[in-house]
Amino acid sequence: MDVPVWVWGATIAGILALLVFDFFAHVRKPHEPSLKEAGGWSIFYVVLALLFGCGLWAVWGHDHGIEYFAGYVTEKSLSVDNLFVFVIIMAAFDVPKAYQQKVLLVGVVIALILRTIFIALGAAAIEHFSWVFYIFGFFLIYTAWSLATTSHDEDEEFEPNIMVRLAQKYLPATDEYNESKLTVVKNGKRMITPMLIVMIAIGATDILFALDSIPAIYGLTKEPYIVFTANAFALLGLIQLYFLLGGLLNRLVYLSFGLAVVLGFIGIKLIVEALHGNELPFINGGEHVDFIPEIPIWLSLSIIIGVLVITTVASLIKSSGSSEGGKH
Repeated sequence: MDVPVWVWGATIAGILALLVFDFFAHVRKPHEPSLKEAGGWSIFYVVLALLFGCGLWAVWGHDHGIEYFAGYVTEKSLSVDNLFVFVIIMAAFDVPKAYQQKVLLVGVVIALILRTIFIALGAAAIEHFSWVFYIFGFFLIYTAWSLATTSHDEDEEFEPNIMVRLAQKYLPATDEYNESKLTVVKNGKRMITPMLIVMIAIGATDILFALDSIPAIYGLTKEPYIVFTANAFALLGLIQLYFLLGGLLNRLVYLSFGLAVVLGFIGIKLIVEALHGNELPFINGGEHVDFIPEIPIWLSLSIIIGVLVITTVASLIKSSGSSEGGKH
């Protein structure tokens, strides 16, 4: 896949322009988005991502088009799962609804920066060390196991990570919000507000999210351009999606299990690909393992969509049944 430098530049400029637009259109004026506003903009960003995928398909062909859509669906689903953690963080710090959009936008920007760095590192590692697919594969299988054995609970408490603990311990802080300001002067002393602590918590969490998402999409495509754009479009609209889903998040009781199946499948796919290009001397004498069939990308996309649809429908049926049972 030959992507000219000017296409990279135009794509990055377009993504940045959308983030700036998000700030001026939604975040600059603090408010809690209505269901109509959140729904409309969520649809806008999904349609934009689909149109981009169609354009990529037309320019670079069928295979790369499917790779993009498979990556986008996977990354978007992982982003929805990440919203559970964002809800817990927002609740732990009691962030006013009107200012949550600003926190989320900062989180999206940090996530995009971190993922771009990891994408570049992943591409370099893949180019020079084919055996890195073994690491990616086993890491995803481990992540899948962790997801399958850990359930999201609306009453779950946020446990501050080391970055948050250090900030709370060594930086002078106030317990009160001052609109959306990050610092405030009290008694002649500059202090940080809880808003900055929340952003540190979101940023630190983004690092963990990137560690899951980048190996997952590299299991579907080896093209850095597709990896970057699928991640970027999955993150765009995440702010609106947060407010759109709202209480619905707690009804997606099987989402983590569905994502565990998807990540486990991609992990196995990565290991199979690693075996086909095997160079490790202690595996099959350093020879390629070709008797295991490769998993085509169209099958990967079908499995990913199928698993997510089934788990979403099953979640809503389960939640609906629980709600009706609670009424009697």
